[in-house]
Amino acid sequence: MHRHAMSPAELLQRLIRFDTTNPPGNEAECIHFIATLLHDAGIETRIVARDTSRPNLIARLAGEGRAPGLLMQGHVDVVTTQGQEWTYPPFAACIADGFIWGRGALDMKGGVAMMLAAFLRTHAAGVPRGDLMLAVLSDEEAGSTYGARYLVHEHPSLFNGIRYAVGEFGGFTFEIAGRRFYPVQVAEKGICQMRLHLHGHAGHGALSARGGVTADVARILRTLDEKRLPVHVTEAAQLMLNAIARAVPPATRMVMRALLSPSLTDRMLNVLGERGEVFDPLLHNTANATGISAGERINVIPAHATLDIDGRLLPGMTSADMIAELRALLGVDFEVEMLADEPSPATLDMGLFPTLADIVRKADPGGKPIPYLLGASTDARFFSRLGIQCHGFLPMTLPAGFNFSRTIHAADERIPVEALEFGTHALEEVVRRM
Repeated sequence: MHRHAMSPAELLQRLIRFDTTNPPGNEAECIHFIATLLHDAGIETRIVARDTSRPNLIARLAGEGRAPGLLMQGHVDVVTTQGQEWTYPPFAACIADGFIWGRGALDMKGGVAMMLAAFLRTHAAGVPRGDLMLAVLSDEEAGSTYGARYLVHEHPSLFNGIRYAVGEFGGFTFEIAGRRFYPVQVAEKGICQMRLHLHGHAGHGALSARGGVTADVARILRTLDEKRLPVHVTEAAQLMLNAIARAVPPATRMVMRALLSPSLTDRMLNVLGERGEVFDPLLHNTANATGISAGERINVIPAHATLDIDGRLLPGMTSADMIAELRALLGVDFEVEMLADEPSPATLDMGLFPTLADIVRKADPGGKPIPYLLGASTDARFFSRLGIQCHGFLPMTLPAGFNFSRTIHAADERIPVEALEFGTHALEEVVRRM
């Protein structure tokens, strides 16, 4: 006998209540809960794991062979809540003010709940036109060593016949000049994480030391805080900003056009201030200092310091480009130890975008779907290596003024209950149209 089908909201509440904070992750209990749901619905699943405490779930519905294969992929690990003050406990999944509150509500157990509900409903409705695959993954928040990276490198045949994928992040609403947009992700930034090594002369801590490695570290930090790397206008950014420009009043249209002009970009971002934060990383490679180490004894001036840099590359850019830009900007000698080098492809496949855009338009005639370049990185970077065109498409209508990017990974992460059903219907429609 099949269990009563849970709503996407009920599914999300159950998922949030598994504490899958990464590190350490401990995704096994959450993954096995999902496997049990699928098994009870009569769906075969496969657990593929590099480590049994960090498993991945694979399920596949065989289609009629009349459409290309579609993958729905999402992760169940979440980032820490340490040091954050929450209105409601972060793993209680409370419903209040029309929202489900909890760590992972947006990133991305909410998306997994939508996918799971859509997958179960598709199975109940009959055989899809093409193969439909669900991958529920571990370890996305810490490099995917146990998740998508492992699956793509060690088990690529699992994804045979898959042409398109949907996952995080795209489809959430944001407003510009009174217009509601649904950004559908068509590209994302790559990763270039480095450790910079700086060398100088050691000395006694009582000396009047000037210009050592700690001064170099300070100079780098100040420069990264005050200056940007060079402007680059990629095809994805051009598509996105031009689509916004066509939909907004003339004054805002001029701002969008100015952002696309490299000689005006940075000046316009300075004028926009906080309102320009969403566009800034879409027009530059970015480099943020996230770790500093220098010295072992308090009375010894250090001869060596390291600076960890989380660099993000625009599509088509390489780590060599990033290093060259940093050397030109910082004016400090350093050696580079590469920690992660995962560029993002420059080419775009927009074949599925018209379908996704039409689904959004029909679900919300007042909203406008636009191509979207994500300023971060997701597991899509691994699946794209298998020739799978990935899109961020988890549609959710958010209240006006709700800042999506500032709510994920932060205190009081939450999602509107109604948004979960909206997104589930959109994903069902993708499967139906495929």
